[in-house]
Amino acid sequence: MPNFTQWPSFPFEGDLRVKQLDDPVATEPPRRGEGDRECTACGAPDEAYIWVGERWRVRAMDRPTGLPMVLILESRSHLDLGDLPNLLAAELGVLTVRLERAIRSLDGVSRVHVNRWGDGSAHLHLWFLARPYGQLQLRGTFLPLWDSILPPIPESTWRENLALVAAWLADFGGRQLAEPPRIQWQAPASFGAVEAAAATEAVETAETAESALDAGSSVSVTRQQDATGSGGTAGGGTAESAGAAGLDAAPGGEVGGEVGSVAASAGADVPAAGADAGVGAPESESSSSRLAEDPGPPAEGAGAPDHPEGEAGSGGAIGEDPAGRADSGAPEQADDAPPLPSAPDPVSS
Repeated sequence: MPNFTQWPSFPFEGDLRVKQLDDPVATEPPRRGEGDRECTACGAPDEAYIWVGERWRVRAMDRPTGLPMVLILESRSHLDLGDLPNLLAAELGVLTVRLERAIRSLDGVSRVHVNRWGDGSAHLHLWFLARPYGQLQLRGTFLPLWDSILPPIPESTWRENLALVAAWLADFGGRQLAEPPRIQWQAPASFGAVEAAAATEAVETAETAESALDAGSSVSVTRQQDATGSGGTAGGGTAESAGAAGLDAAPGGEVGGEVGSVAASAGADVPAAGADAGVGAPESESSSSRLAEDPGPPAEGAGAPDHPEGEAGSGGAIGEDPAGRADSGAPEQADDAPPLPSAPDPVSS
């Protein structure tokens, strides 16, 4: 066997046998375009090519092959290589270099092999074969064989490469005929699912923000209650400032300090005219607006821890049991508890 069978680029392995060489013939048969045989290149329309010029045309295979690109440069005139006049010979050199550069600019192309055999057709045609980058086994003279052995490249990639080469050539003249493939775009299967997912995410975000706000409000109310229980007063401000401190003044003018503290902790919402004065939010209309309209007379004095029999005021918001203790619904005040806060000043109109 010849030594090229040991080359890394040789595409076959195993037991091989060389064919018997036939005897030479006295007269070679005519090629396509010779004698009475029709020329395929002369009869092909421009639409069968990817680029056409005034004197040259470039065509591709009818389908993808194993190499990134295989193109054929043909002259419009029915001439073979040795029949070219000087003008076409000079243009052939320029177009060969230009086409080689265009193919080599494609992604994944390392080398471009330029071949001319001319045994099948009398019409001049040069082959341009792109060798993939990094495929060292495809180097050399067996590249055309590998083109038939390798699996075909994707058709979309092949058509895109054709359009790129045609556009490159058209920058220097002629007309580009190869167009890039259509984008295989598909709409989402269901917009409803996308909208539902977005709505769910919005609801979860709102719930998280609301939880964080509630937690912050609880901490604020607790701190205000602690400050009030340590001896602070709610006086000197408006009814809205008293509500912000977690307290609500009774219609009679006396502030139910412990009542407001317990109600605020339990989140109660009792009308101000009821037995106990409820504590609303800082913007509660039920407490602040009513106090603004009818603040009531100023409190004569707040009951101290040792005077549980103090009057509850004209509104009767806090009743008394037979023992004279204020029936506020809250635990009895310890002897060592701080004094109750005084009633707020009347709200100015």
